[in-house]
Amino acid sequence: MYTHEQMEERLWEFIDGTASSGDRQLTESLIQSQAEWKEKYTDLLEINRLLHASELEAPSLRFSKNVMEEISRMQIAPATKSYINNKIIWGIGLFFITLLVAILGYGFSQMEWTTSGKSSFTEQLSKIDTSRFFNNDLINVFMMINVLLGLVLLDNYFSNKRKQFRKEA
Repeated sequence: MYTHEQMEERLWEFIDGTASSGDRQLTESLIQSQAEWKEKYTDLLEINRLLHASELEAPSLRFSKNVMEEISRMQIAPATKSYINNKIIWGIGLFFITLLVAILGYGFSQMEWTTSGKSSFTEQLSKIDTSRFFNNDLINVFMMINVLLGLVLLDNYFSNKRKQFRKEA
C-alpha cells in the first residue's frame, strides 16, 4: 500500500507531531496492526531519542581562521597565462582566419562577375549575384561566428598592446 519512503515520511510526521489528527489515527492503527510499521516505528523512535540525547559540538572560535590558514598552505593554481600555451591559441585563430578566407574565396569564385561596357564600379558591384552562396543559413551563421571570433582576437590584441603601453608609461 505504501512505499518504504512514504511509510518513513508518515512515521517521522507522527513522531515529530506534525501530522494531522486523521493521519495520526491512521498511523497509530498501522503501527498496532502491522509488524513492519511497528518495527520501523521503534527504529525511528530510537534515532529520534539519540538525536535529542546527543549535544552537537560547536566549532572552535578559531575555526574559520584555521581553515583559511590550511588553505593558504596549499599551492594555489597559477594564473591562466602560465598554463595556456599562446601558440595553440594563435594556431586556432590562424585556422579560423584561413577558413574564413577560404570560404570568402569560394563565395567570390561562385559569383557572376559579368560586366558590360563602361559601367561604373558601383554598378558592377550591384550586378554581382551573391544569392547562390550567401543564402544558406548555415553558412551565414558560420560566417557570423568567424567574424565574432575575429573581433575577440582583435580586442585581445589591442588590450594586450594597451597593457604594454601602460607598463611602459
